[in-house]
Amino acid sequence: MYITNDVLSAELIADILSVTKATIQKWERQGLLTCTDEKKGGKRYYSVAQLLQFPKFRELIFSSWEKEQLIQPLRPYQVLELFAGAGGLALGLEQAGFQVIGLNEIDKDACGTLRQNRPQWPVIESDIRTLQFEHLIKTEIDLLTGGFPCQAFSYAGEKLGFADTRGTLFFEFARAIKEVQPKVFLGENVRGLLSHDRGRTIKTIESVFSEIGYSLIPPRVLNALFYRVPQKRQRLFLVGIRNDLLPYAQFSWPSPCPQIMTLSDALKAGVLYDSDVPTSPGQRYPEQKAAILQQVPEGGCWRDLPPDLQQAYLMGSFRLDGGKTGIARRLAWDEPALTLTCSPAQKQTERCHPTETRPLTVREYARIQTFPDEWQFCGSLSSQYRQIGNAVPVNLAAAIGRSLVNLLNALESTG
Repeated sequence: MYITNDVLSAELIADILSVTKATIQKWERQGLLTCTDEKKGGKRYYSVAQLLQFPKFRELIFSSWEKEQLIQPLRPYQVLELFAGAGGLALGLEQAGFQVIGLNEIDKDACGTLRQNRPQWPVIESDIRTLQFEHLIKTEIDLLTGGFPCQAFSYAGEKLGFADTRGTLFFEFARAIKEVQPKVFLGENVRGLLSHDRGRTIKTIESVFSEIGYSLIPPRVLNALFYRVPQKRQRLFLVGIRNDLLPYAQFSWPSPCPQIMTLSDALKAGVLYDSDVPTSPGQRYPEQKAAILQQVPEGGCWRDLPPDLQQAYLMGSFRLDGGKTGIARRLAWDEPALTLTCSPAQKQTERCHPTETRPLTVREYARIQTFPDEWQFCGSLSSQYRQIGNAVPVNLAAAIGRSLVNLLNALESTG
């Protein structure tokens, strides 16, 4: 769905502006927004012209996205990736012009996925804690990346340094940077890392990078929704630059795409894919659960069930605070998907097909993460779901990759 349509639904406007539908309704009562006469399926629509009053919406309309699509590397920049998973980040970086010279991953199935799809990529299947990077890497690395799992730190002393984070996988990520000495690094993590322990954790991470000779650009939470990904998925990204190169660095986060992709764009032929999603295996609901979800309308959740079924289905969660709108959730064709989890049938985070009462299949999962159809996943069904659910969406990775190419081009021009 193009942002330049005449009207947009309240649901899409809420996603774009990062507010709730209740906020949209409040703005309508206050006269900030006026609903059009066009109402389909009970949804409320608003003209695009009146949305220009919101800075975030103007940012979309006047985006530099198309210009950034033209960014090309001055030479093939070399990237080493840690915690590589099923290759979503690496594939997006490859599309941006990077040359993958190594990937480290401990999961056997994920390594199989990487090898099957990119036989030319050197895959190092091992525990990162056993690797000595200064002996392993024989060439200069332009970019080191990794979505390091973030365990909590122990604040035993007054100030944590590099050595004090030993025993965590963040330490291994920092150790690799220290040994490899890349020009730039990219870290990826959950958005909650920014506020974890009242901001102390991210401050510790920044101080560790400083200790090993890198300056951290202010971290940014990016929503995949704005980068040609038909999914609402927020992740934190960390970009660091080696201190000797900092005077020449020019980095800008990727501009948003002035086009919001929906589930229909993911699963049907159109702007993202040339054909409908191919058939593939998928999980199934137990008979009792399917009977309940059958009563949830497209785009609905447990709140759309009869009152007696609401409490019976939610059980202990029924009286807890929060909207719990991920429970018994049926997706909608004309909206982006909710954040994919590692299992589409898991209670509390159901991702039911819009019109069929079943979980999303493996290929549907992969398309929502913007993997190409030819990208195959190894392992059991549950392993494939886990690999896809944990991946960085490919199109988001490509957008960040172009920003990093632009940064490295600036460093190359002054070097």
